[in-house]
Amino acid sequence: MADDRDINRLAISITAHSWNADRTRVAVCPNNNEVHIYQKGTDGEYLLEHTLVEHDAIVTGIDWGHKKNRILTCAQDRNAYVWRFEDGKWKPTLVILRLNRAATRCRWSPKEDKFAVASGAKLVSICYFESDNDWWVSKHIKKHRSTVLDLDWHPNNVLIATACSDFKTRVFSAFVRGVDQKADVKGGTAFGSKLPFGALLKEIDGLSGWVHTVKWSPSGQKLGFATHDSTVYVLIAQSADHKLVSLKYNGLPFRDFIWVSENSLVAVGHDCSPVLFSLEGETLKLVQNLDIKQKKGEGNLAAKDKWKNMSERGAAQAGEGPDLDTKHQNCIVNINPLSSGPKITQFSTTGLDGQIALWDLSKTTFA
Repeated sequence: MADDRDINRLAISITAHSWNADRTRVAVCPNNNEVHIYQKGTDGEYLLEHTLVEHDAIVTGIDWGHKKNRILTCAQDRNAYVWRFEDGKWKPTLVILRLNRAATRCRWSPKEDKFAVASGAKLVSICYFESDNDWWVSKHIKKHRSTVLDLDWHPNNVLIATACSDFKTRVFSAFVRGVDQKADVKGGTAFGSKLPFGALLKEIDGLSGWVHTVKWSPSGQKLGFATHDSTVYVLIAQSADHKLVSLKYNGLPFRDFIWVSENSLVAVGHDCSPVLFSLEGETLKLVQNLDIKQKKGEGNLAAKDKWKNMSERGAAQAGEGPDLDTKHQNCIVNINPLSSGPKITQFSTTGLDGQIALWDLSKTTFA
């Protein structure tokens, strides 16, 4: 649950956020070409420390690497930057992605020796550093038929999953010679043993909506993703025999989610509230909505009466709608873990309402 003291409005709207390693600072994009870095005080207040200004269009992705303290950003200007903190300032390095459409999401690999950028150019740029030339080089993974909306690295640092608006989820090999070692995938994977760069290892089709988000479980033996028809899927890939399970959610579509354990995930999206799901055997179940959607005194009020009351009070006048019953007042677009370990008990969310909310699962039971 989220206490009112753990909710802060940092901008009119927020499109992405990411925390540093000790969760004392957070980088957010206030729906423009800037990235703001805030220090979170012990009193819960956020102090603006730095403003990163290099992009020429809206920043669509931020990933703060915890191992090497580098910030990765991408934007609609088709570029990416790697930011290093030196002499009290964040210094950018431009990465030429060779894209002809906007970048949509970026992600460091687990070892932070590579990163991936999804795009509207129907491809993913895999980038790695060439020390001889002192620059970042990009290679393309294609075979998508529309905009790639999300991506996620497998824990083995080689496989990468993509979520695409062509109604498909895919798994590729992102093995880069000179960067990756064969020992990383010794004995093969649940998706095969031959892993040349760009090889399509798995394609999940037959879905009923574009795929908004995709994430590997902590072990890499499960792959979760959510589609625009409000369905949550989990691909169980513990061996070469894969099993796909799903659950149709009776609500609006999800935009993002995280695994909070090997068998449980929290999804967020257009319903403005985090929702907890758990996998029991080969059955995906909804555990609970993590936000209370009921105002005091309105528990038994019929929907017709609610609209009548709003009309009489003038609450739905032009430009001003009624407050939602949730902490967030608009779509939640991003969720990130705040704790680590076998079970993640704390996480943060940001939304189009410009708010950042901190949530606590320590009193919630889940697998």
